[in-house]
Amino acid sequence: MKAKVRLYVEHALGVGQSVPLTRDQAHYLFGVMRLGVGDGVLLFDGRSGEWRAEVCEAGKRGGTLSVQQQTAPQRDPPDLWLLFAPIKKARTDFIVEKAVELGAARILPVQTEFTNAERIRQDRLQAHAVEAAEQCGGTFVPEVAALHRLDRLLADWPADRHLLFCDEAAAGALAGLPSPDAESGPWAILIGPEGGFSEAERARLHALPFSRTLSLGPRILRADTAAVAALTLWQATLGDWR
Repeated sequence: MKAKVRLYVEHALGVGQSVPLTRDQAHYLFGVMRLGVGDGVLLFDGRSGEWRAEVCEAGKRGGTLSVQQQTAPQRDPPDLWLLFAPIKKARTDFIVEKAVELGAARILPVQTEFTNAERIRQDRLQAHAVEAAEQCGGTFVPEVAALHRLDRLLADWPADRHLLFCDEAAAGALAGLPSPDAESGPWAILIGPEGGFSEAERARLHALPFSRTLSLGPRILRADTAAVAALTLWQATLGDWR
């Protein structure tokens, strides 16, 4: 029987492995999805690909799955970080979900001078990342980091990681991505807040040796739209869509 549900688990996966379910997972599988003993579930742990398992025990507060066979190899995204300034709750959730779908390896919320949000619910955003991976067929779940101040993050920036600075002031300018093999190695994309970057932040970013400015077309995009556009451009030019 074909499995219709995908589930992320932290338990190690392998043929014959028994996987215990948490109370929330049991509620989802047996209360929401109405699965029972013998039904199939697709599992992934973020490290060893996707596996088919069958329900061995089903209860209201827990259950057990038995791993049968691997159905897909591990597929890790390119070494790409997404840095973005948190915005309204639903739109921040959207950015995290689309970053997972589009293949970001790490998601870093940053506080800029004009960022409206002073805190985030890291656990809630990480849960959104898990749900996005479950729904899009991914086998990797990126870490959603705690909120960092942008200036402090840049001060400790790894020297080998290129930074793609999406500057709303560059709208309409001819500032684009490098050629596919011009600048190899790890990358990061930076999306600003609703109010844009301050002049001091913009000047600092332009002066950094590892920073490259990207224009996202002739119009100024909303932050959530800009994140999707930048990730798409990077993946199509430098990432694993080529």
